[in-house]
Amino acid sequence: MRIGILNSGGDCPGLNAVIYGVVGAAAKLGWEVIGFRDGFEGLLPPGDYIMLEPEKMAGILKQGGTILGTTNKGHFAAKVGEGNVAEIPQDIIEKAKATLKLLEIRALIVVGGDGSLTTGMQLMRNGLPVVGVPKTIDNDLAATAMTFGFDSAVSTVVDALDRLHTTADSHKRVMVVEVMGRNAGWIALWGGIAGGAHVILIPEIEFNFENVANAIRQREAQGLHSTMIVVAEGAHLPGGDAVTKEKSASSEHRLGGIGDYVAAKVAEMTGKETRSCTLGHLQRGGSPTALDRLLGARFGVKAVKLIEEAKYGHMVSYQAYHVDSVPIEEAVSACRLVEPDSEVVQTARAVGISFGDK
Repeated sequence: MRIGILNSGGDCPGLNAVIYGVVGAAAKLGWEVIGFRDGFEGLLPPGDYIMLEPEKMAGILKQGGTILGTTNKGHFAAKVGEGNVAEIPQDIIEKAKATLKLLEIRALIVVGGDGSLTTGMQLMRNGLPVVGVPKTIDNDLAATAMTFGFDSAVSTVVDALDRLHTTADSHKRVMVVEVMGRNAGWIALWGGIAGGAHVILIPEIEFNFENVANAIRQREAQGLHSTMIVVAEGAHLPGGDAVTKEKSASSEHRLGGIGDYVAAKVAEMTGKETRSCTLGHLQRGGSPTALDRLLGARFGVKAVKLIEEAKYGHMVSYQAYHVDSVPIEEAVSACRLVEPDSEVVQTARAVGISFGDK
């Protein structure tokens, strides 16, 4: 028995933990594992791959990124414009099938987000047994309560806020920290609360700058002369637009710059010295937290179990502290957003955090 695994889309902490879990669980069954380099591109003839033997897994749990490499471009790019998914050309799928047949791959584990898993489903419909493992630091897949990489990203945000608090206090400044979160504000929400932010701006809650300015003025009136603002990159400006660095007709727009925009507006309205800091890919890099190492390894082991049970077309899922599975089609059909009246949001409001909405 020989199985394959690939990572597709953005990198995140915990990917190597998934590989570790897959290889370890497969070895117990006497199976071989082939890892395809650079996502689905590694499936194209003659195939770009490595044999993943258990003895090669030493030390990879603590490594960030992925030993297999990954990409969100190339022949298998799934995103076409905002919210649209492309059908992979049939000749490309046939080439991938030929590589898998030549290597005698019985099943393929696809580790990726909604776009990558949608590509996996296209392969499945063309006769390739596929099992999915969810990967997104945004934590926005509805079919799983948590994805690996999210906890590491939040920890990076918290560390940054801890550092920025001291310089903000020293200079009596407003600091605006832009974090990842295209459609969902989970990183901003969790990181903002844990890092002691005073204002959190996320895509799910409409805000206006007057409310943000009032929150800063109220702190000033209380003798608190520094303010920490966390804003998700996908937070919408009053009027509904997101701030983009680059617009594209062939893929999703590249977000970024809202931190600078918010900082300039806050400085104009309050007269406070304001600085912005964009964390960007710092949130994707570095060693995974203990939680992400454990979750990634559990996901990898469960993926092998799904293959053993011939539950193809399913994705590993984490619910109520238990790792199970759901159909991939169900997993990619809905985005898990922050509920504006959720318990976590209420917790933030209760400790005085403003969302710029009231």
